[in-house]
Amino acid sequence: MMDWTDRHCRYFHRLLTRRALLYTEMVTTGALLHGDVPRHLRFNAEEHPLALQLGGSEPADLAQAAKLGEQWGYDEINLNCGCPSERVQRGAFGACLMAEPQLVADGVKAMLDVVGVPVTVKHRIGIDKGESYDFVRDFVGAVSQAGCQTFIVHARNAWLQGLSPKENREVPPLRYEFVHRLKKDFPQLRIMINGGIDSAEQVHEQLQHIDGVMIGREAYHKPWWLASWDADFFGEPAPAQALTREQVESQMVDYMALEAALHGTPWSAIARHMLGLRHGLPGSRRWRQVWSDHKLKGLPAHEVMALAAASGP
Repeated sequence: MMDWTDRHCRYFHRLLTRRALLYTEMVTTGALLHGDVPRHLRFNAEEHPLALQLGGSEPADLAQAAKLGEQWGYDEINLNCGCPSERVQRGAFGACLMAEPQLVADGVKAMLDVVGVPVTVKHRIGIDKGESYDFVRDFVGAVSQAGCQTFIVHARNAWLQGLSPKENREVPPLRYEFVHRLKKDFPQLRIMINGGIDSAEQVHEQLQHIDGVMIGREAYHKPWWLASWDADFFGEPAPAQALTREQVESQMVDYMALEAALHGTPWSAIARHMLGLRHGLPGSRRWRQVWSDHKLKGLPAHEVMALAAASGP
């Protein structure tokens, strides 16, 4: 979700669900230790509960980055051991870390030694074309001994050679049964599942076997689904007055105006995250075209919203 789940995206998603745990895009330890910390860690208070996802492999660097995350107010620190991109591999982190479970365990322990918030790990079920369940079982076993209690498992292998990141989300087969077996073998751990889940029925089915479900691109492209999550998955009563897409769009325009005033953020940098809001509705294509029209960048966001409304069915 690099370049997708930035703070503007998360603010938008929080308007739709109060309860779901949101994750940042992956932030490397190098970016935090040697770069612009506020740019990478600033978030809106409304985004809670919120996890900071880190990319890195050196335990000392991970500890420093995790401490920064806790100081900035994040509710969880998550270590990415699942990203298969070549750029990430060159940094010796992401999915290739699954081949070094002791190094991951050392990193987890280093972070837990300096923070009081949970430290979690996101990973795959294997790397390359290995099909042994024992591989992911031993990985989880080793890392859990360092104190990690929550594992978010993308139920596909990561092929480190020969596939693009996009293909790595589609070509390696899904093996949900591996994740279910992890929960049976480690009942004391919280096991979450990720990968290919795109309906409430599938979420409920998975929750019969494991502790939670992570939704990525489906939530981004069809964000209105999130509006039903609090009632469907957290048992909260539906609000007396149902939320509408128009209300969400209006709140986002208010946010765009505030961001422009405080930080000079152009509305287009924010609007790109809500283009799926009217997915499947009549007139949605034209509505997206208005909010994507770079010729309108000079207009205030509320005027763009009026143009988008006028383009409806």
